[in-house]
Amino acid sequence: MTELPETLGPHTWITDARTKAVMEALGQGAARFVGGCVRNTILGEPVEDVDIATTLKPDEVIARLEKAGLKAVPTGIEHGTVTAVADGKPFEITTLRKDVTTDGRHAEVAFTADWTEDAARRDFTMNALYADRDGTLHDPMGGYDDALAGHVRFIGDPDARIKEDYLRILRFFRFNAWYAKGDYNQAGLEACAANKQGLGKLSGERVHHELLKLVGARDPMPAIRAMAAVGILVEVLPEAANFERFAKLAEIESHQLFESDPLRRLGALITGGAAEIGAMADRLKLSNEVRDRLIRMHTDQTRLVSYLSIREVRKALYWMGAETFKDRVMLHWAVDPKENNAVQWRALLAIADSWERPAFPLTGEEVMAAGVPEGPDVGRVLREVEEWWVDVDFLDDRFSLIERLKAVVQATVY
Repeated sequence: MTELPETLGPHTWITDARTKAVMEALGQGAARFVGGCVRNTILGEPVEDVDIATTLKPDEVIARLEKAGLKAVPTGIEHGTVTAVADGKPFEITTLRKDVTTDGRHAEVAFTADWTEDAARRDFTMNALYADRDGTLHDPMGGYDDALAGHVRFIGDPDARIKEDYLRILRFFRFNAWYAKGDYNQAGLEACAANKQGLGKLSGERVHHELLKLVGARDPMPAIRAMAAVGILVEVLPEAANFERFAKLAEIESHQLFESDPLRRLGALITGGAAEIGAMADRLKLSNEVRDRLIRMHTDQTRLVSYLSIREVRKALYWMGAETFKDRVMLHWAVDPKENNAVQWRALLAIADSWERPAFPLTGEEVMAAGVPEGPDVGRVLREVEEWWVDVDFLDDRFSLIERLKAVVQATVY
């Protein structure tokens, strides 16, 4: 067993004035940092969210925060959670608790003042790490060694932990995707496989949030393959079929130092047309915006190759929009067998990031002034002229534009 260091050290998120203000408001000895902020600090990973556990009841938490001049939001007060806001930064504060009853989706909890009881109800040992306001570490479940070893291990009996909340099956694979350094914990893997039918009890929102976190890992492919091997992937994402494209896209993002785009990765993993993707979006309760983006990735017919000319790129960007253009460039790049084309694919993305879409300089009023009566012909003529304008690379010549309008009107309007 590795010797536990005395403190986390003076990390910026601990010494941040906003963090100090919240911890001071809660009082000495009444609160500890918990979970991801502690785990990621130990592993040298970035810390985004700072979660806090406390022996104080929610009403006392609210009272102390407000007395200190901090905003208190009862975001999950029935489960003991209050969100403190200090200078715009949120801190989730949860009263120590133990599960009384669970149904695999929801839990009835009772508050406690026992730190070990609180730790025992958490999912994985590496998430049951605590630190005092000065950084002093507490490790009641052996999570420190597991975190360093990259060993994702359920606390206690894996089967019992999963039956408390079936989302823990997906979390098991997500945490392995992010932190595993070796083989998966066998007992945990077997328990996930044995309880996979319970995934059907979960809401689509919870499932898709967890899936997007999973596919956003540096190298999510081992976790995806493990899920497929034990029959879990087909339970939550039967549309997942393009493993090779998915793996290559993740590799490109990593090697080219692009920021991971989980939704684009999801698009790379799945197959299907608009109907199939729409059905998946309904099942997973995806927003209309997300659904439409995924559909465009798979159905847009614009020709894309690595050797597009600048003019062709501008035309594609105008009609597709930058987001769809970049999504489809990345998906094409991921199936391009020629590694040397990477420079060209990257150049296309750079153009998309720098190009500003010009505004079409013709209006419906001008079309009607040219002799087109109000009605559907106005839109048809506008589109005809707009397509010409794009084809001639957004010609900045008002005279030529009006002459084209007159020609279209003369030839097509009766």
